[in-house]
Amino acid sequence: MKTWTSAIILALTLLWMNTLSFPQRVSALDGKQALQRLLAGNQRYVAKKALHPNQTAERRAEIAKSQHPFAIVLGCSDSRVPPELIFDQGLGDLFVIRVAGNIVDNTVLGSIEYAVEHLHTPLVVVLGHKKCGAVSAAVVGGHAPGHINSLVEAIMPAVERARNRAGDLVENTVRINVDMAVGQLKSSEPILAQLSREGKLMIIGSRYDLDTGAVEIIQ
Repeated sequence: MKTWTSAIILALTLLWMNTLSFPQRVSALDGKQALQRLLAGNQRYVAKKALHPNQTAERRAEIAKSQHPFAIVLGCSDSRVPPELIFDQGLGDLFVIRVAGNIVDNTVLGSIEYAVEHLHTPLVVVLGHKKCGAVSAAVVGGHAPGHINSLVEAIMPAVERARNRAGDLVENTVRINVDMAVGQLKSSEPILAQLSREGKLMIIGSRYDLDTGAVEIIQ
């Protein structure tokens, strides 16, 4: 009986210690350094000099134990905008959330908060892109079929703001939609807003050009 009791206590102690150590693992990079790493990868991608890092069997085995992504990317679901490729990163490097129109809702917020709070990822990048289909649908207006309409409704505030600007309405909406998403994240209490104010979390907006492959920081 004593042997079983001792074994159970030991198992619970080890589990407790492991739980305590998990959130202590902090990214070796700060937000600015993480952004520099991302942009350097994009420059390699554009120049056709991609390194395709961290894609080996050894890397897969390493991150099977735990993950420590250095950046969070909230991007569009568009098949032409895969973050790992356009930033030339590999397994375990990026915590990626993709939804048409790169919109922010509670599930997106929860996913980002998880990476920030538990994985200590120091950078969030909202990634919009040229010729976004979800944005184009919102610009066209009307009632979209099925649940697509929920995407259109989420982007409509950006469309209304863009109507007052000179230039292409879709392109302006893409940029404003990114700006609004960044604003939502920076003001999201209690986790993201607090860390952003304290300078422990960088949240920025960006735009991907489908034709050139380049990522532009827009906020």
